[in-house]
Amino acid sequence: MTMLGRVKLTIEQESDGLDLDVTSFPVEKGSPLTDHVRKNPETMTISGFLLGPNAVNDYNWLVDQRGKQITYTGRKVFKNVLISRISREVGEYKNGFAITVELKEVRIAKTPFVKKAVKNNGNKQKSNTKKDTKKYHVMKWGQTYSHLRMWYGTSLSQLRAWNKYPDRRIPTGAKLRVK
Repeated sequence: MTMLGRVKLTIEQESDGLDLDVTSFPVEKGSPLTDHVRKNPETMTISGFLLGPNAVNDYNWLVDQRGKQITYTGRKVFKNVLISRISREVGEYKNGFAITVELKEVRIAKTPFVKKAVKNNGNKQKSNTKKDTKKYHVMKWGQTYSHLRMWYGTSLSQLRAWNKYPDRRIPTGAKLRVK
């Protein structure tokens, strides 16, 4: 008995395939051939029967699994596969029907990045660096408090209180506190 996900199948034939995409363009002499070849995912076609009183429900479940990762267990175990094509033949079978399913391997990428675990004993550690939350801006010609309000999100009244310059008489090159 063969399993495709949660569905039991009676299989007549399994055929698997491996192929490559090879460039049709000329390759320079001395150039690595591997740069011009791409491995395609492994594929498998299974043909057999869905039998029993739940055959229609099992077929509908398989149709719903298209585009989702599934596992095939038969003569070969095929993990992380997608159903790329499914067809059935309703004929003279009294308790089911013939089925053909094409499966395609999904290659899952793994990242080389490993996040280091930080050990914490529950005690808060003191930082040696003094946090300076103040931020300053050097004024250029034509800039006003309104510009600073838009850029830094600080209110006009707060900017006026920190900097002591009249609105229209801010000197070019003046260093103003903005946060």
